[in-house]
Amino acid sequence: MKIVSIVGARPQFIKAAVVSRVLRERHLEVLLHTGQHYDDEMSGVFFRELGLPRPDINLGVGSGSHARQTGEMLIGIERVLLQERPAGVLVYGDTNSTLAGALAAAKLNLPVAHVEAGLRSFNRAMPEEINRIVADRLSALLFCPTRTAVENLAREGITAGVHQVGDVMYDALLHTLPIAERTSSILEALGLTPGTYLLTTIHRAGNTDEPANLSAILAALGATGEPILFPVHPRTRQALTRWNISPAQNVRLIEPVGYLDMLVLEKNARLILTDSGGVQKEAYWLGIPCLTLREETEWVETVEAGWNVLVGTSVERLVAAVHSFHPPGEQPALFGHGQAGQEIIRLLEEAWG
Repeated sequence: MKIVSIVGARPQFIKAAVVSRVLRERHLEVLLHTGQHYDDEMSGVFFRELGLPRPDINLGVGSGSHARQTGEMLIGIERVLLQERPAGVLVYGDTNSTLAGALAAAKLNLPVAHVEAGLRSFNRAMPEEINRIVADRLSALLFCPTRTAVENLAREGITAGVHQVGDVMYDALLHTLPIAERTSSILEALGLTPGTYLLTTIHRAGNTDEPANLSAILAALGATGEPILFPVHPRTRQALTRWNISPAQNVRLIEPVGYLDMLVLEKNARLILTDSGGVQKEAYWLGIPCLTLREETEWVETVEAGWNVLVGTSVERLVAAVHSFHPPGEQPALFGHGQAGQEIIRLLEEAWG
């Protein structure tokens, strides 16, 4: 059995590390990096910290419009699949790399396995939602992180090949957090005291490409009056410059950080504000209250459990929630028990081995 695994963006590097480590040990994987995230802060540091093998192939696609980026990926991925002739193709999450990998494989009549299948925000204005729907429709194996994801697929008539395996990002966090706490010096480097700052991340197109939304979020962050640390995604930094939006004095902008440092920053924050799906989950697992800068989330379990509140881009809602939100004391095990990677490997070998 030979599998081509396709990654391209930092959340996928975290997810793939759990599965790729085992596949590579068994000499079963060709790892293809599309180059969607390409600089060291968004790509290289994650491979080093997670022990993820260097990609066998890097397409170097880089940034661009959805059409150009996806088109170039399709061309490159098709070429690799024709050369490698794998038993199947493994894709992760909801990026353009996921869409291109699933589509290229399906066109060549190769089976697709989708890790993190069944997620739905029910907002088709989100590019990620389109990517998820298409990838799920094209997949023969659908690895769902939660029961909700399984139910979403069933409502769409997808039941064959569906498996609830848990969340590979939870596997990664359990494995990596002790290493991060032992080795990271980010708190000392930034002069931060645990529990005395808020942490924010913003990168979704609905926020970065809409000046009114981005301006409202930055205004709300300033209005909280609390110290806020803001590792800035390259796309967000460009948007701040383009729209001439300046943060208030209590908002501290820094460059993106690696996975180990990010886990330490998350664990020691008083509260997290984000539009990232992965950060919402990490906040839940770490027991840190989370405010989501969107009107909907694909991770509804975190909201239903009382640890996450959707505040959108409303200044009033965001500021009020910062000062009043107190989640309950328990976090039910809604995302598995840290064995998702092992279950995925077993199912891949059973289906394609």
